[in-house]
Amino acid sequence: MTLLNNPRTRHRRLGVAAAAAGLLAALLTAGPAAATPDPGDGPAAQQRISSGDAAEARAAIASGEIPGKDEVVHSDNIEHLANVPKEAFTGLNSDLAFQGHYAFAGNYDGFRVFDISDPKAPKTVAQVLCPGSQNDVSVSGDLLFLSTDSSRSDNSCASTSQPATEKSSWEGMKIFDISDKANPKYVAAVETACGSHTHSLVPGRNNVYIYVSSYSPSATFPDCQPPHDGISVIKVPRKAPEKAAVVGFPVLFPGEGPDGGGNPGGPTNPGVSKTTGCHDITVLPSKDLAAGACMGDGILFSIEDPEHPKVIDQVEDNVNFAFWHSATFNQKANKVVFTDELGGGGAATCNAAIGPNRGADGIYDIVGKGDHRKLVFKSYYKIPRHQADTENCVAHNGSLIPVRGKDLMVQAWYQGGVSVWDFTDSTAPKEIAYFERGPLSTDTLQVGGAWSAYYYNGYIYSNDIAKGFDVLKLGDRRTDPAKRVHLRELNVQTQPDYFD
Repeated sequence: MTLLNNPRTRHRRLGVAAAAAGLLAALLTAGPAAATPDPGDGPAAQQRISSGDAAEARAAIASGEIPGKDEVVHSDNIEHLANVPKEAFTGLNSDLAFQGHYAFAGNYDGFRVFDISDPKAPKTVAQVLCPGSQNDVSVSGDLLFLSTDSSRSDNSCASTSQPATEKSSWEGMKIFDISDKANPKYVAAVETACGSHTHSLVPGRNNVYIYVSSYSPSATFPDCQPPHDGISVIKVPRKAPEKAAVVGFPVLFPGEGPDGGGNPGGPTNPGVSKTTGCHDITVLPSKDLAAGACMGDGILFSIEDPEHPKVIDQVEDNVNFAFWHSATFNQKANKVVFTDELGGGGAATCNAAIGPNRGADGIYDIVGKGDHRKLVFKSYYKIPRHQADTENCVAHNGSLIPVRGKDLMVQAWYQGGVSVWDFTDSTAPKEIAYFERGPLSTDTLQVGGAWSAYYYNGYIYSNDIAKGFDVLKLGDRRTDPAKRVHLRELNVQTQPDYFD
């Protein structure tokens, strides 16, 4: 199938549009809880849809409006080279990191190491069992870092779930030695307030700093008290990672009262998440910049002093953004793409009723200089293909495709698949390639699809929550120059200067 000349759009009848409109109303009026970020720590819940919606999904498949159950479709300029299904782990697949000819894939049960020296035939070289959502993963030199954002009985890889209301519960960062990729060794753990949902590395020669993003405090949680309006900063000595420790908790949203600063959320701003921390941060070390996606706010800040980051600008979108989820700079560092994870990654939001501006990307230009720089909104981007009401679909993790003079990005959309798009013109973004599977089910809404989709050394790698590790090859004159750019290491939330 091809997208480029004939975008596939799903046409909905009145009944289905009304049902989707009901979902939209629920997402907008339910308050911050409606934007629970990312699938939960337990088994993915299945949500049965109406018999009418199920019948329409089957009819749309039969007519070719959407791909069939588990059917793989893609634009003509993408080739699906490989898929490696889950093996030992049954949990949700999560984020990815890269080093040399290895890929490191997070899973709620632990992490997996792939040899990708032959992208057509990735091989598993290690599977490390270490439960604790989301197991966001990154690497630097001989060290691997793993986020734990579920309350555990202790900091070991044999821990069990335990209520966050218990003082002895543990959440935070785990550190592994990966000098032997086939035998990673657990070397240290650092507990952080409210755990570690995601993290971002600021690497140096002798030390690695980790910015830990976490949120949703409660007066009933001994180790996660409100206000929680900043990030934990961990310092890891490369030669002595066992001495890793929290060295600060910079407040990014100062304010008076028990809730601190940041977006108040509902009822002041209905359908918008209250800011009680950050979900994800992308750092750009070459420019001493970082962009934070912080629930109800987007921020730009300086990391010239990595232990003391300083906010430069703060923006909100109380019309179309429910949950500021992640951020990506362009190569010139004069734009930031923020994502809105409407529905927390578990809802069907890629439909006509939700529309093109919600659950989408927001493109912001960075104008001005130094500490006077400002984020200026330009436009939204959302995949142009409607998905079935049984498919969770919303903007999620992606990376730049390094082409000089162009702003190109590949991005995961859960069951909306993988989208390659061009935002060189901030006001007119457009899709140039895609890959997706049909729904996991035509009767129930099941959580699945691409969690991350990243470009690394000539190929796109995607971690599908349910289906496993995918490798895609992009062949397009607009993106082909990127094949000449080779990195020794890639953590997407530590964005490289591709042409330095």
